Amino acid sequence: MAKIWTEKEMRVNRFLIFTFILVLTAALSGCGLISSTIDNISSAVGTTDTGTVIIKRAQIRSSYAVVAADLLEVKRGDKLDILDTQDFEKVKWYRVRAHDEDQTEGWIESQNVITGELLDKSKKIADEIKDMQPQATGQLRAVSNLRLSPEQRDDNLIYKLENGATFQIVSWKYVPKVIDPNEANKKKNEDVESAKEANKPDEMDDKYDIWYQVRLTPDVSPAPAGWLFGRQVGLEIPTDISIYQKESNKIVTWQRLDSVENEEKFSSKDSASKISTPGNWVILMRSNEIKSQNGDEPDFDSILVLGYDKYDQQHYKVCRNEDVQGKIPLKIEGTGDNKSFIIKARTASGQLEDRKFTVFKDAKGHLKVTPPADIPCNK
Repeated sequence: MAKIWTEKEMRVNRFLIFTFILVLTAALSGCGLISSTIDNISSAVGTTDTGTVIIKRAQIRSSYAVVAADLLEVKRGDKLDILDTQDFEKVKWYRVRAHDEDQTEGWIESQNVITGELLDKSKKIADEIKDMQPQATGQLRAVSNLRLSPEQRDDNLIYKLENGATFQIVSWKYVPKVIDPNEANKKKNEDVESAKEANKPDEMDDKYDIWYQVRLTPDVSPAPAGWLFGRQVGLEIPTDISIYQKESNKIVTWQRLDSVENEEKFSSKDSASKISTPGNWVILMRSNEIKSQNGDEPDFDSILVLGYDKYDQQHYKVCRNEDVQGKIPLKIEGTGDNKSFIIKARTASGQLEDRKFTVFKDAKGHLKVTPPADIPCNK
C-alpha cells in the first residue's frame, strides 16, 4: 500500500531535497554546471509566488543572457508562477512557469510582471474606493510609477504605468514639496522679493505637489487602483467645458447634470474628451492662491453651473459663486431633469458641512438651481 504523507513530512522532504541540491551544486562547481543546477532548484522546491503580466506583450526567454531564445509570448493579464529571481547586469529577472499547455518555464524581466502580493494590495485599495464617484478622468503624459500611497518611497511602488494610460480619478491629496534647505532659502528670498514687486500672494504650485488616487480598467492595468504623482497627469476635461478653464482658475472636477443618448463610456482606448456632446454641467474650480485653514487646503474655491441651449447651441451660466471653499467628492443625486449635487463647503466658522444644490428646469425648459441660503448664485 502506498504511504500517505502528512503535511509535516512533505515539508521536511522538500527541505531535504533543497539541501541536497545545494550540496550537489557545490560539488559540481568545478564542472561549470552551476548555472543549470540553480535553474532547476526552484522547480524542485515549488512556486515562491504568483505574478501577472502588466504590459501588452512580453517574451519568456530561455535565459536572462543577452543572447537567448524566445520561448513564449505572454500578454497583459496572463498569470505566471514565479519560481526564482536573478539580478543580471543591474536588471532583475524572474524565472517563471506559464500556464500554457506545455507549462513553459523560462525567464522574464521583473518590470513586466506584478507579484501577487502587490496585486492584492492594489485590489485592497480598489475595494476601499469602489463606491466612490469618479471626480475626473486623466491620462499620463509620461511613464509613471503607480504607488500604494501618495509619497515617493522605495517600498510603496506597485509598478511603472505606461505613457498614455487613462484612468478615473476618485480623490487627490496636496503634499508639501520636499525642497533642499539651501535651495529653499534661496527660492524663498526670490519669491518674497517677487511678491513684493507684484503684490502677489503665496501660490499652491510653489508649496505643494498633488497626488491622484486613481482607478484603472483591466485593459490598462491588472492592478486596479493606486496613486499617481500629479505632475505626470493631464486632466481629460470634456471639450465643451474646457474653454471655461483659465490660467488663474483651473477646473478640478466636473459632473454632468443631464442624460445624453449614446453617451461615450470611460475607456482606456479613447482619449480625453470622454463625452463630447455639449450639455449641462456642474464644475468645481481652484485658484492657485494659498487658502489653507489650519494647514488644510480646500480642493476648490469656486462653483460654476452651466446650462446648454440646444437651439442657440451655446452654454449659458446658471449659477456662479467664487467665494466658496470646500472638499471633494462632488456627488450627483437623482435622475432625468430632477437632480441635485452635494459638496462639502466651509461654513463661516470654518467647518466642513454637506451643502445641497437642487437642479430643475422651468416652464421654458431653462436650467435653474436652488442653492443653500448662505451660498448664493450669481451669473
